Amino acid sequence: MRHVYFLLLSFLLIACNDGPKKTYKPESIGAINSLGVVIENDLWEGPVGDKIREHFAAPVIGLTWDEPLFSLEQMPQKVFTTTTRYRRAVLFVDIDTVNVAHIKSDLYAAPQKIGVIKGSTEDEIIENLDAYSDQIIAAIKEMELEETQKRFLRSLNKDRLLEEKFGVTFRLPSIYKLGKQEDNFVWIDREIQKGSMNIIAYQIPFDRLNNDSTLVTDFIRMRDSIGEKYIPGPDMRDKKTYMTTEDAFAPHFFQTEIDGHPALEVRSIWDMENYPMAGPFMTFVIDDEINNRKLVVEGFTFAPATNKRDYMFELEAILRTIKFK
Repeated sequence: MRHVYFLLLSFLLIACNDGPKKTYKPESIGAINSLGVVIENDLWEGPVGDKIREHFAAPVIGLTWDEPLFSLEQMPQKVFTTTTRYRRAVLFVDIDTVNVAHIKSDLYAAPQKIGVIKGSTEDEIIENLDAYSDQIIAAIKEMELEETQKRFLRSLNKDRLLEEKFGVTFRLPSIYKLGKQEDNFVWIDREIQKGSMNIIAYQIPFDRLNNDSTLVTDFIRMRDSIGEKYIPGPDMRDKKTYMTTEDAFAPHFFQTEIDGHPALEVRSIWDMENYPMAGPFMTFVIDDEINNRKLVVEGFTFAPATNKRDYMFELEAILRTIKFK
């Protein structure tokens, strides 16, 4: 029997040794929406650097003034060592004998996305940047949204704010509080240093906003009617103040998806009727055909004289966690 036990033990040890070995990856570092650009100084200061900034520091759509898609931090290759390699988002650009463009995941840390752009000449690098920047940007943005959503788990609001009213759940940080609740309207907000970040939700019939030729007008009319009814501005003598959609900025419309449901994404600027207040908003109109409705959720920020990119990114991360029950 002792020989049998020895053979069994030997078999188990061999089986364990033959299995795949997991390599430890340190946790990645870096601020949300910051991008480390590994590139030599001469390339950074010339046409290649200009092309990188054109794509990766392009203005974010729907903000009150230009803010870059990513905060770029350039470094030459000799600096890209030790803990610097643990950055979560990296763009690696270099002249090489190969002409390639691809994305590497979790190479030095996790989570991590490294966009690699190489070419034998500056012109080849620029061509690859034009062809593959959108793909790299999308991969990094998806990772940054997931990282932001993971951080929400540290302290979640336990109130069933949208579940009871609209039958959906979402990850809401505990710093957000219920501001207003009516039959077909919920308003949630949090205070920030110079203003507030806000989330509103309501539902409309499923057959609304289905006409492409009148979509812009119909959306603005719908949104302004909600603002007039539920989102008042400061008290003014002999004047009614309420949230509207800024006339000077045409809304940007995109097709997207929330929890497997087709959704319309809209970004633009809100303002107050009869009062000098304004800021960015982002609306998702989500199809819920089973319940013959569209769920409308919106994030908007009021933060005068303050950059708003990261505020709006947090609101987007929250809204994209919505799950239909």
